[in-house]
Amino acid sequence: MARRWWVAMVMVLFGALVQAEEAITAPSVIHLASEDWEDYTAADGHGLGWDVLRKVFEPAGVKLDIRSEPYVRSMGLAERGEVDACVGSYHEESSDVLYPHWNFDTDHIYALGLASSPQPTPQTLGNYRLAWVRGYDYQHYLPNVRRYNEVLRRTGIVSMLTQNRADFYIDALTEVDWVLSRAKDPSQFRRTHIAELPLYLCFAKTPAARSLMALFDQRMAQLVKSGELRPIFERWKQPYPFDEE
Repeated sequence: MARRWWVAMVMVLFGALVQAEEAITAPSVIHLASEDWEDYTAADGHGLGWDVLRKVFEPAGVKLDIRSEPYVRSMGLAERGEVDACVGSYHEESSDVLYPHWNFDTDHIYALGLASSPQPTPQTLGNYRLAWVRGYDYQHYLPNVRRYNEVLRRTGIVSMLTQNRADFYIDALTEVDWVLSRAKDPSQFRRTHIAELPLYLCFAKTPAARSLMALFDQRMAQLVKSGELRPIFERWKQPYPFDEE
C-alpha cells in the first residue's frame, strides 16, 4: 500500500512539473495573419473573428498580434513560418501548414446572381459560369464545379454579373452582402445559400505554433462546452456555429 501511495505521489508531482514547464515555455504572443474582412478581422482589430480569438487566447495569457494581408499572402506567411497562423482557412487547404481539431467559425457560402437567373443548387453549380476571389479554391469544396474564373478584387463583381461575364459569384455571406451594398439597384440580384464550410486557423510547422495549436484546441473545447462563445456571435448578429457540438 505504501509503495502504491509513493508511486501515485511521484506521478502527481511529475505531472505538475510538466505543466509548470509548459506554462513557462508557452509563447505569450500569437502572430496572426488575416485578410482585412470588415466586421470580422478588420485591420484595426475589430470584428467577430478577432473577438472569438481573443476569447480563446487572452485568458490563457497569450496576446494577439495581428497582421492584415491578402488571403493568399497570409497563407504563404504561415507556410513559411513567418507568422504562427493564418486566419480563415478551409480544412486541409494546404499541406504545408497544420490544422487543429477545432474550427473557430463557419463560413456561410452563397451564390450571388441576377434575380432573373435560375436559382442554383449545389447539384446544378456545374451548369454555370462561376467566379470567386483568387486563392479561395471553392472548386475543392463545392460539388460539380466545372467552369470558374478567379478575380483579384470584389469591386468588379457587380459589373461582371450585369454584363453577363459570369452567372454567379461565390463567397461567404458577409462578402456577398458587401458586394450587394455597392450595387446601384440591389433588387437586381439574388443570393442563394450553397454550403457551410468550417473555418480554421492554419498553424505554421514550428515548435511555437504547435504549442499554440494545442492550446487553441484545449481552449476551444472548454469554451464550446461552457457556451462562452455564444454571446460573441449574438453581439455580431451571426449564427452560432457550434450548436451540434
